[in-house]
Amino acid sequence: MGPLRGRAVRTLTVLAPGTFASLQDAGRPGWAHVGVGHSGAADRGAHHLANRLVGNPTDSATIECLLGGLTARAEADVVVAVTGAPCPVRVNGRDADHHAPLYLRGGDELSLGLPEAGLRCYVAASGGFEVDPVLGSRSWDSLAGLGPAPLRAGAVLPLGGAAADGARVDHAPVLLPTLETLTVTVTPGPREDWVADGLAALGERTWVVSTHSDRVGVRLDGVPLLRAAAFADAELPSEGVVRGAVQVPAGGLPVVFGSDHPVTGGYPVVGVVTDADADRLAQARPGQQVRFRAAGITPRRGPSR
Repeated sequence: MGPLRGRAVRTLTVLAPGTFASLQDAGRPGWAHVGVGHSGAADRGAHHLANRLVGNPTDSATIECLLGGLTARAEADVVVAVTGAPCPVRVNGRDADHHAPLYLRGGDELSLGLPEAGLRCYVAASGGFEVDPVLGSRSWDSLAGLGPAPLRAGAVLPLGGAAADGARVDHAPVLLPTLETLTVTVTPGPREDWVADGLAALGERTWVVSTHSDRVGVRLDGVPLLRAAAFADAELPSEGVVRGAVQVPAGGLPVVFGSDHPVTGGYPVVGVVTDADADRLAQARPGQQVRFRAAGITPRRGPSR
């Protein structure tokens, strides 16, 4: 992974990528017709905020880091920011701020510890990471295997020119991820009637995030949803799906699609989670409880499930 040809650039060297780290930006919309998904940052809000803290356009590439562990060295002066899951941040071994601009000199080392809650941290650098884009995006798509490869120790990331104006924000009071039960808002999907009691059934259960969750989707464990009697033996042709779509496979356990979701699916979509709550689900850890809330639907009272 090298700099764009013919351009002298500042760089950031990855010394350790942690559990898993990749470059992500605003994704590659407009390619679904050839089977290529949108991809992009799993927690879009945290990605956008990291860029704003260093004065970048919000679609600039950031490093998405799973469960911390990233260590990187600035090879030139640069402003960086860490957002998303609240992890310990250190510069040259000294504690530094989260959700705030950090000013690094050439040779300074940035390191991220294990987050207290949440899954994904985002590291932005002034000027953005300017590796060669693939189909117009610098995002790694884990489902398609498309885009700049996941980061490895020794990777040298070129940086673009830093912003010259005052677009940067200096601090960002935000609601950080927690380990508490996550309540997310869901709107009716195109196939709500394929599931018995539709969104009411989805909302009256407490779900648990599965260990099989990833950037493709958040898989949920719990009491399975039942197929509506009218569609018990029906087959659904594949149709387009979006980030946040709540798909119900044959086993009845929902999957909420994430950034690397497929462009089509053949199971009924009972609802669609709002964009903001899709960000929150991207930070949900395995074992964390999830509840769905739909406007105008009151869960029925009954035995605990």
